[in-house]
Amino acid sequence: MRSLRRVATAVALTLGLLLPASAAFAHEERPVTFPDGSGSVPVRRTGEPDLLVCKNDRADFGRRIAGFPPDLRRRNLELFERCQEKGYRHLQEAVDRVDRPGTTIAILPGVYLEEPSQPGPTGDCANLNARWSSWGYQILSYEQQKQCPHNQNLVAILGIKNLQIEGTGAKPTDVIIDAQYKKLNAIRADTSNGIYFRNFTAQRTTFNSLYILATDGFVIDTMLTRWNDEYGFLTFASDHGLYTDCESHGNGDSGIYPGSASDINDGRGHDVPRYSIEIRRCKSYQNMVGYSGTAGDSVYVHDNEFYDNMGGASMDSAFAGHPGLPQNHARFERNRIHDNNQDYYRYVADGTCAKPAAERGYERGVVCPQIGMPRGTGIVTAGGNWNVFRDNWIWGHESAAFDLLAVPAFIRGEESWDKQFDTSHHNLYEGNHLGVTPEGADRPNGAGVSWDGQGTGNCWQRGIGPSTPWALPACGSAGPSRILGEPVKLAKSYLCNDYSVGERRLPAGCEWYGSTGLARVEVQLALATSLVLGLIAILLQLRRLRSRAGLAVTFAGLAGLTLDVFGAAHTYTPLPAAALALMGVWWIGAGWLWLGRGGPAGARAGRPAGGRAFGWFTAVLGALALADAFDKAVMMIPLLPLGPGWIRGLLAGVWTLWAIVLLAPKPRRTAAAARVEEVPA
Repeated sequence: MRSLRRVATAVALTLGLLLPASAAFAHEERPVTFPDGSGSVPVRRTGEPDLLVCKNDRADFGRRIAGFPPDLRRRNLELFERCQEKGYRHLQEAVDRVDRPGTTIAILPGVYLEEPSQPGPTGDCANLNARWSSWGYQILSYEQQKQCPHNQNLVAILGIKNLQIEGTGAKPTDVIIDAQYKKLNAIRADTSNGIYFRNFTAQRTTFNSLYILATDGFVIDTMLTRWNDEYGFLTFASDHGLYTDCESHGNGDSGIYPGSASDINDGRGHDVPRYSIEIRRCKSYQNMVGYSGTAGDSVYVHDNEFYDNMGGASMDSAFAGHPGLPQNHARFERNRIHDNNQDYYRYVADGTCAKPAAERGYERGVVCPQIGMPRGTGIVTAGGNWNVFRDNWIWGHESAAFDLLAVPAFIRGEESWDKQFDTSHHNLYEGNHLGVTPEGADRPNGAGVSWDGQGTGNCWQRGIGPSTPWALPACGSAGPSRILGEPVKLAKSYLCNDYSVGERRLPAGCEWYGSTGLARVEVQLALATSLVLGLIAILLQLRRLRSRAGLAVTFAGLAGLTLDVFGAAHTYTPLPAAALALMGVWWIGAGWLWLGRGGPAGARAGRPAGGRAFGWFTAVLGALALADAFDKAVMMIPLLPLGPGWIRGLLAGVWTLWAIVLLAPKPRRTAAAARVEEVPA
C-alpha cells in the first residue's frame, strides 16, 4: 500500500508540472498568523455617536433624506446641524481622530469620495521595498501600511480597537464610500479587534470593497458592496466574526469571502465547540461566485441566498499563501442556492475585461472572472475536509448541485509525500432539497453530484438524482477510500485551470468556457479512443474471430465504443457505465475466442506466437471494464486505493499496442528466400 501511494503521488506530482503558473494565487497578502482567540463578537452600541461625518451641501442632503420616515428624517437633520459645527467631511478624517477604544462614528447620507486619500503615492511611499504580487499590487507589511495608508486604501483603519462605523440612512445605499477604481480597497480594517460596520455601501475598487485582516472580533451588519475587480467582502486570518443581513454583487471573484478563517477546529470530527465566523441572512448575486473561501475553515453559513452567479458557493485548498490549509469544517445549512448559470467569460473573450476597470461597465452588469471555475454548479468543494451540507435548497443549475474534487498538496506549494492526499475527506451531504424550490415548484439541476472519486468518508443522502459516478457512498456506510480521482476528471481539471483573465486565455475544449459537443476535450478523447479501438475490433473480426460468436462480441464492442462517445457528452447518465459493460463483454469474448484459436497449434497454423498470453490479457482487460462499470453504476468497490479506471486505462494502452503488432500484416517470403531456407546446412 505504501508503494502504491508513492506511485500515485508521483503521478499527481507529474500532473502538477502541467498546472499553469497563473493558478498559484487567488489573493496575496503579507504573512499573517491567526488571532489568539481571546476576543469576542462585538455588540452594536446604540448611544450617541462620538464623531460625525457629513458633507456641506444642505440642499443635496435634504433631497437624500426627503423620503425617510419622519422620525429618521428628524434625527438626520439634527445630526447634520451638529456635524456642520463639529463634524468631518471625510470618513478618514474621523478615523484619524479616534483616540480611544469604543469610539462610534456616524456617517450621514451622501457620497464620500475621500478626495484627500485619492492621490497616488509620492516621496518614500512611491518607493517602498516590497514584493509585487502576480495581480499587480505590492505586498506591504503592516508597518508599511501604517507609513503609507493610502497607497492602496481609500480608508485605512489600522490597529484601532472596538471602533463602530454606522450610516444613518434608511438603507445602505444612502451612504456610499466610492473608490472610483482608484484604490485597491475602499476600506481596510487591519488588526482592529472589535470592529463593527453597519448600514452603508462601499464600491468600485480594483480589489475589494471592505477588507478585514488579522482581526479578532468583527461584525458586518446590513452592508452593501458592489462592482469590484475581485471581492465584495473579504475577511482574512480573523476570528469571532459575524456577517449578517449583508448584500454584494458585481464582483470578479466572490461577493462574500471568509478566507483563512481561524482554524480553531483542526483535528476534530464533525462535532465542534464553535465556529470562527458566522454568515447569516446575506444575499450575494451577479458575481463570479456568491461565496468563496480558500481555507474557509470553521465557517457557519446559514439562511443565506446565493443566486444568479456563475457558481453558488465554493471552498478550496487550491491556492498557496493562505494559513489554515487544507480547508476544513465549513457548515452550510438552510441556504437557498439557485440559478447560478451566468456566463461572464464572454467579457474576457470579447476584450471587455482588458479595458481599464472604470471603462468595463461593472455598473451595467459586466463581471470579469478572476479565476477558472465550473459554471452552473451550486456548491463546489475543491479540496475540503469535514464539511457539512445539510437542509439547503439547491435548484436550477445547468451542471450539478454539488461538485467535490480533491486538490493535492503540491498545488498549495507543499511537496511532502504524506500530504499529497490530505483533502476531500469526510464531507457530509444530507437532508438537502434538490431540484425544487421552497414553494414546491420543480426546478431541476442538471445533476445531483459531480465527484472525482477521491477521498475517504465522504457520504451523500439517498435520492440525490443523477450523478457521476452514478453510485455514491450512502451516509452510514463504510464507503471507499481512494487516493486518486478518476483520470479523465483529473485531466479535465488541469486543462480547465489554464485560464488567465489578464492574458484573455480561455482553455479550448473546456465546458466551463462554453465548449459543447465534440468541442469538449473529454468527448474528443473518447472519440479518438473509440476510433482506434473500433478499427482493432474490426480487424480482429476479419482476421482472427471469423465466426458468429466473433461477430456478436465485435458488435457488442462497437456498440460500447459508440456509447462511450455519447457517454462522454452526457456524463450524468447511465451511458458511461453501459459503454464499459459492453466493452467488457467484447474484451472477454474476444479473449476467449482468441484462446480457442491460439497456442502452439494456432502458431503452427500461421497464427501469431504469444496468442495465449494475448488472449488472457484481453479477457482480464474485459473483467476490469466490467468492474469499472460496476464501480460507477452500482457500488464503488471498497478496499481499492485506485478506481478500476486507472488500471483499465493503463492496460488498454498496452493491449492496443500489442494488438497492432499481432494484427499487422506479415511480409511475404519470396520464392528465392524459401529456397535458401530449404538448402541443408
